[in-house]
Amino acid sequence: MANNTILVAERSRDIGNFMVGRLLPFRKKRQVGPLTFIDHMGPSTIGPEKYMDVDQHPHIGLCTLTYLLEGEIEHRDSTGAVQIIRSRDVGLMTAGKGVAHTERTPEYQRTGADYPVHGYQVWIALPKEKEEMEPRFDFVPKDNLPNWTSDGVEFRLIAGEAYGKRAPLPVHSEMFMLEVSAAERTDIRIAGELQGEIAIVVTNGAIKVEEQEVEAGNMLISKTEDHCHICLSSGSRVLFFGGPAFDEERYLHWNFVSHSKQRLRKAVDDWQAKRFPKVPGDDTYIPSPPIRNQ
Repeated sequence: MANNTILVAERSRDIGNFMVGRLLPFRKKRQVGPLTFIDHMGPSTIGPEKYMDVDQHPHIGLCTLTYLLEGEIEHRDSTGAVQIIRSRDVGLMTAGKGVAHTERTPEYQRTGADYPVHGYQVWIALPKEKEEMEPRFDFVPKDNLPNWTSDGVEFRLIAGEAYGKRAPLPVHSEMFMLEVSAAERTDIRIAGELQGEIAIVVTNGAIKVEEQEVEAGNMLISKTEDHCHICLSSGSRVLFFGGPAFDEERYLHWNFVSHSKQRLRKAVDDWQAKRFPKVPGDDTYIPSPPIRNQ
């Protein structure tokens, strides 16, 4: 592997009745551009006794972006938003100064049948001047996403800017999230098309970069913006994430992100004291773990 790239293997993490694979952060790299977390959900099957039920929990200082390759998730949050997110739809919850939300299997899928679920949730840190903005939820159905084919490669722009196109999702800093699929072995160019730090997540098949093969379940992070191209094997699918890095370091505790350690402590205190807004009609509560010494 060249010295301007980092290879990251997925690590399993339990979130109750559901397992996710965490790709970011890890010890050598805490963020890629404004992205703080990349979690891989599934591929898995939900059904009797195994539904997704992530109870009410809080966020500050970030956006959560949910993008599914298969399945459905019901999102509810303290702004009053209720939204079923289906395959290739995009849901973006901006936490700002504070929001609570739940993520669950929709009620109409709790029938005893089995359903697939597979996707990604990405946490995007807000710029310093927007960390205390009002919470909001935005949704873009799949048919409204820029989708094009070039030289046999299918591109779908999920968020931000890439390849001279802009997605309709309202984001709060320069960034990109892009899905790329290749039916046949092919090269794609990156140089000049993606701005900032770049993470490449292989969801299916494999890619080759500078003679190094990277298989599904791994992430490649480029420490430079000048990679010329990557080679996708036949039947491969990859996700590109990234953007320009912030000037300030970001600190992380549990579901909270901020440029200020003091703000993280206040968020923990506020959640423990039940000062956060609540999801309407939901009394569930996930307690915060103790804050680490900072």
